Amino acid sequence: MTAGSFGTTFAKVLADAGSDVTLWHRRPELVARINEFHDNPDYLPGIALPHAITATADAAAALAGAEIVVLATPAQALRENLVAWRDLIPPTATIVSLAKGIELGTGLRMSEVIAEAGAVSPDRICVLTGPNLAPEIAAEQPTASVIACTDPARAELVQDAVANGYFRPYTSTDVIGCELGGAVKNVIALAYGIATGMGLGHNTKATLITRGLAETARLGAKLGADPMTFAGLAGLGDLFASCSSPQARNRAFGEVLGRGATLAEAQAGTRQTVEGVKSCLAIRDLARGCGVEMPITEQVEQVCHEGVDPRKALAALMGRETKPE
Repeated sequence: MTAGSFGTTFAKVLADAGSDVTLWHRRPELVARINEFHDNPDYLPGIALPHAITATADAAAALAGAEIVVLATPAQALRENLVAWRDLIPPTATIVSLAKGIELGTGLRMSEVIAEAGAVSPDRICVLTGPNLAPEIAAEQPTASVIACTDPARAELVQDAVANGYFRPYTSTDVIGCELGGAVKNVIALAYGIATGMGLGHNTKATLITRGLAETARLGAKLGADPMTFAGLAGLGDLFASCSSPQARNRAFGEVLGRGATLAEAQAGTRQTVEGVKSCLAIRDLARGCGVEMPITEQVEQVCHEGVDPRKALAALMGRETKPE
């Protein structure tokens, strides 16, 4: 897996659960730092990493003999990386996706991108989702997550590999619902952050969370997800964490937009990937193609990519035709 924030955090989860883990990163200086000092100050300052974690800049070395391959690249870079790595992935390895997004241009979920670009059978692909704020997990604050796979035995294999004293994994076979929950929550968290930056209160924020969850569930129902998934860790759990925590990237980015910054100005102030910025385009297109109304997603896209003033976006949401809940 790559040695970014969540990739390094998940490596720690695996190591603390008893596995030997190899991290890959393209920067030799970061690789050397992890191997010598057992930390990653660029992404997890102040966190000591277990000695069971080693790092390499050689993708072939990282993947050689791996039983579980964890993909922690940004959603829109997943296909490109997989094309380069697919011949190196052991043919029986279980693939775990940490990416939360929908691919631009194709509307594919991350597991679908892995199956297509990596030439991997879908029943070998697991998706990890839920409330996954990396700094809290790295600090060993208790959390629960979901591992979804169409093959229950493979989900249980990953469950056994990651369960430890601070990380409690559950399993699911609803890959569609789990991936949609993780992707759409990024967009709703942007909206929550925008509202926060505008100085709006708890009523507005509660409305965004509940109506955002309704949008997610509508799209999920159209695509064949289990509605109950959105009431669990992959739906409400992940959404609440991403909206309520100032540490969450999408919420923090939204706050900057809500205070009047342009997209370019907000992007200049962060070095981390904010998945919702691009995913709002892909999710909007997916929803339109399915005939599903997602008004919050539509307005987030307008603010991010059309330069619409957040106050006008809010007015558009409030001015929609009234209807039953």
